Amino acid sequence: MYLEPSLLTIAYLVAAVLFIMSLRGLSNQETAGKGNVLGMIGMFIAVGATLSNSGLSGYGLTLGAVVVGGAIGLFMAARVAMTAMPELVALLHSFVGLAAVLVGIAAHLNHHGGGAVESVEIFVAVAIGSITLTGSIIAFFKLKGSLGGNPMLLPGRHLLNLALLGATIALAVFFAKADTTAEGTTYLLIMFGVTGILGMHLVLAIGGADMPVVVSMLNSYSGWTASAAGFMLGNDLLIVTGALVGSSGAILSYIMCKAMNRSIVSVIFGGFGAAPPKKKKAQEGEEEEREVVEIDIEGTVEALMAAKNVVVVPGYGMAVARAQHAVREMTELIEKRGGRVRFAIHPVAGRLPGHMNVLLAEAKVPYPIVLEMDEINDDLPATDVVLVIGANDIVNPSAQTDETSPIWGMPVLEVWKSSLVVVMKRGRAVGYAGIDNPLFYHDATKMLFGDALASMTDIVSELRSEAKAAA
Repeated sequence: MYLEPSLLTIAYLVAAVLFIMSLRGLSNQETAGKGNVLGMIGMFIAVGATLSNSGLSGYGLTLGAVVVGGAIGLFMAARVAMTAMPELVALLHSFVGLAAVLVGIAAHLNHHGGGAVESVEIFVAVAIGSITLTGSIIAFFKLKGSLGGNPMLLPGRHLLNLALLGATIALAVFFAKADTTAEGTTYLLIMFGVTGILGMHLVLAIGGADMPVVVSMLNSYSGWTASAAGFMLGNDLLIVTGALVGSSGAILSYIMCKAMNRSIVSVIFGGFGAAPPKKKKAQEGEEEEREVVEIDIEGTVEALMAAKNVVVVPGYGMAVARAQHAVREMTELIEKRGGRVRFAIHPVAGRLPGHMNVLLAEAKVPYPIVLEMDEINDDLPATDVVLVIGANDIVNPSAQTDETSPIWGMPVLEVWKSSLVVVMKRGRAVGYAGIDNPLFYHDATKMLFGDALASMTDIVSELRSEAKAAA
């Protein structure tokens, strides 16, 4: 059984529309579930229509690959923790790059004088796929913690990038002029190695503070990789789908760069124009050792009981401790006694775009009280208590006060303007950007040290006891 070309085109069109509707749904928390369902239906139609193409063969191998791949995907999805989601996404991006490389090489080996256009399509697909593959692998190890968060800024790194790019262009010329398949394969494999080094170097030169943007950019790269593969295979749906993913990833990266006061060109080209931050000179009479003021569970509960307006700022520490469910219980208890609780989400909180939103949705925190930075920053001066749970760089005043800071100019949540800031952390370690946070020593700040889940559980227990006593 196979579809006529006209029916195949219609099926691809329906799938493309479903993908667009899926992206639309994913733009809002309340419709994200529906968006996922529409995307899955679209992919089912796309795969089914492609397999029904009369020009295809090897259905057994294809169906076997789908079953094995689907089983592996289900296993990984069921076992992955939310804290490990960013590196899993980076790893999946590497699979897209690897697929493009393998398909491109296979297409070249089956290439029979298709002309310069087909050669360009193959070369571009393999090149983008190679950069996506190696860049995503480096991002995976950085997000996993196997590689440090500090950028690897080699001397003459920009010249190195330009040299690798120039070598890639030269190899493209040699590849197009190759007389035999074997000769072309040699140039293609050399190019794979050159662009692979380029992909690694681009991501290694990016610091930990910019990794959320890197994940978004790699998502864009994977989309353009798929689109290039679509041109190579003559598959219209793959072209459209890749363009959707590539453009949406690029737009998201631009939005995140604006939220971090970063140049998207700098991020794309591996810290182009970046320089190691200058060391801030100590002010005359400035103490080298600054002390923090601690608070205990009882003091925190007392402040929350007296507060009319509470804002919670979740960060990666909450994700690590899986404290979001306890946070939701605390929210309900405060609201029952007449207090108002809202959540402040920074665009780059966590290690992945939307990381905190997903965690709070998982804990069934109501969508209306989850606000973006721009929606809540102006309300912080009128807030009684801000509870910062495992967040660091996104509440760092250095972004506004220290021109030598790596995060200078980055929009942050101005929590220090509230009456009281309770910062929950395991210890005084610096954030993912690797810089100190003056918020810890601010007059309005008190530190609640300990595991976020244990601390939140104790806070919830105390709030319940107070509620029973008042009943």
